[in-house]
Amino acid sequence: MRNHGVLITLTRIALAAAILTSSNVTIAASAPDGAALYALRCAKCHEHAQGHMPTRESLSNRPLINIVMTLKTGSMQPQAEGLSHEEVTAIAAFLSAAAKKPVLHSNHCSAPAQPLRVSQTGWSGWGRDLANSRFQPHSGLAPADVPRLKLKWAFAYPSPMSWGQPTVADNRIFATSTTGQLYALDATTGCTVWSIEVGAPVRTAVSIGPGFAGHTALAYFGDTSATAHAVDADTGAEVWRARVDEHAMARITGAPVLFNDRLFVPVSSFEEGAAAKPGYACCTFRGGVVALDARSGGLIWKQSTISKPPSPYHRDGEPTTLFGPAGGAVWSAPTIDAARGVLYVGTGNDYTDLGTAMTDAVVAMRLTTGDILWAHQLVPDDHWAAGCSFRGPCPQPSGPDADFSAAMILIKLPSGGDMLIAGQKSGVVYGLDPGAQGKVLWRTAVGVGGIFGGIEWGMAASGSSIYAPISDSMPTRDSDKPRSGIGALDATTGKLLWWTPASPPVCHWGSADCRAAHSQAVTAIDGIVFSGSQDGHLRAYDTRSGKVSWDFDTAQTFPAVNADSASGGSLDAGGPVVVNGVLYVNSGYGQFLGHAGNVLLALSVDGK
Repeated sequence: MRNHGVLITLTRIALAAAILTSSNVTIAASAPDGAALYALRCAKCHEHAQGHMPTRESLSNRPLINIVMTLKTGSMQPQAEGLSHEEVTAIAAFLSAAAKKPVLHSNHCSAPAQPLRVSQTGWSGWGRDLANSRFQPHSGLAPADVPRLKLKWAFAYPSPMSWGQPTVADNRIFATSTTGQLYALDATTGCTVWSIEVGAPVRTAVSIGPGFAGHTALAYFGDTSATAHAVDADTGAEVWRARVDEHAMARITGAPVLFNDRLFVPVSSFEEGAAAKPGYACCTFRGGVVALDARSGGLIWKQSTISKPPSPYHRDGEPTTLFGPAGGAVWSAPTIDAARGVLYVGTGNDYTDLGTAMTDAVVAMRLTTGDILWAHQLVPDDHWAAGCSFRGPCPQPSGPDADFSAAMILIKLPSGGDMLIAGQKSGVVYGLDPGAQGKVLWRTAVGVGGIFGGIEWGMAASGSSIYAPISDSMPTRDSDKPRSGIGALDATTGKLLWWTPASPPVCHWGSADCRAAHSQAVTAIDGIVFSGSQDGHLRAYDTRSGKVSWDFDTAQTFPAVNADSASGGSLDAGGPVVVNGVLYVNSGYGQFLGHAGNVLLALSVDGK
C-alpha cells in the first residue's frame, strides 16, 4: 500500500546510537563513488519511479543521516546488503547533495515548566477521543474567528521533511520528527521545555496519560523500528520501551491508544518496498495490534490480522520460491468501543496472491484478550506489492491497493444507536453496524480511489455528519477522472450532504509536482472543518454548506522561534489540531508527492 509509508520511504530506521548522534556524517577523501553505487544499487527503481516509489529528486530533499540509517537498518537494507558503512554513506551523500539542513538556535524556555496536568480539553493522540472523531468541542474558536487566523509562532524541525501530528496537553505541545527527536514545547511561545533523541524517526501522534510512581504524566508513542515508548511528560526521561514486532520491516505508523492502563499499538510494515530486491523472500510480515501494560511496557496480548504463519510456496509456472500469506498492515490508531469492550481497526492489502480473510477489512477485537470477534472484508483479493514490479514475480492478479489507512470513527446517532464509519483508499465510505458483526448498512462512493487516491489518512465527524477528504492524486486507471476535494455525509444514511471540489492548485514552490489532492486528515470544530491539500493550502469549510471561509498558504518561509526561518510545503498525513483558540499544524510532508518542508505552525486570531 502507499500510505505514505509503505514503499521505499527511506525513513524507517533503527540505527545504533553512534550513527544517530552523528548527524553530520562526512565522507573521507578516499570515499567510494556514491553516484556509481547509486546507479548499481538504486537507479533501477528511483530513476523509473512507479506507484509509491520516490524519485531521485524526492530523495534529494531527505537529510543525509536519514538515508544512511534507512540503508543500514531500514526499508532499503536489502538493497544495501554487502556494502560497507563508507559505501552506504557515499550513496546517501550523493542523494542528499541538494538537501538544505536548517541552522537551529537554542530555544530553551527561560522559566521552569509546571507539572503537566492531564485534561479533556486538549488534543491527545490521533483522533482526540477514543472514538477517533477528530472533533474538538473545546476549540476556543467561533466560525467568525477563523478568517482572522494568522501566524502566532513557527518552530523549525531539523529535517527538511515534516511528519506526524502535534499533541497538545495543558499548554504543552509534543512534536515528533523524522530525525528521531521528540520535542516538548510551550504552547504559548513555542520555546522548548525539553527534547530527547528517540533512536528512530517518529511519525505517530503522542498519547498523554496519567502518571504513576512519581511521574505526573506519561507520553506514549511509536517509532519506525516498531518500538513503543513511554517517557515522563515533564522531563522526557524514558520510563520504558518495548519492541512490538521482530520483523525487520515492521514499523508503527498509527498512534498508540491508551485505555484502562493498557496501550494498544497498531503494527504496519515496509515489506512491500523490500520486495524490490531480487531474491528477497517476500513476503512474511503480518499486521496486527499489540496490547501493552501502560506502566511497564509488558506484553498483555498480540493479535495478527492474518492467522496463518507465512511459509514457502511455488506458484504455477514460477520457478521462484514465494512466501505467504502476508500483509494486513494496521496503519492507523485503533478505535475503542468502551461500552462493548471492543477495539476496531482497518487493515491494508494482501502482499501475496494466496488470499486472506482479513485484508482490506474492518476488524473487531476484544479489548481484554485480543480475540477477534468479527472481521468484515470489504474488498477481497487485493493482492498488491509494488516493489516486486522491479524484480518479479508479482501477485496475480494485481489488486487496487485499497487499504483502510484511516482510523475508524464510532458515531452516536440521533436515534440513540451507533455507527462505525470506515473510509477507504478506494474512495468509498462505509457505515457498519458494530452491534451486528459489522454488517454494512450503507456505502457511498465519494472519490475514484487509487494508489494515492480516496481517503488516505483520516475523516472527521461532528454530530451525525462525517467529513471525508478525497486525495485521488493518482487514480488506478488512466480513464478515471480524479475527484479531489472534501464532502460531508449523513452518518445514518450515507447520503452525500455536500461536495466541494478541490481548488485549483497554487504552489508557492512553482508548478513542479503541484497537486490539489486532499490527502491530509481533516479536523472539525463547531461549524468548521479544516482540510489541507498537497499544494500547502489549509482551508476552513463551513460544515453546513461546504463553502470555503478561510485559506492559508502554509508553503511559505516563516520566521521561527528556533531558527532564522522555517519553510512549509505540502499538507499530508497528520492533520491540524485545535486547542484553546490556536490551530497547530505541520507543513512539509512531501514524502512521495508534493513538496517537503520543516515547520510546525501555531495560528491564532490576529496572531495573538
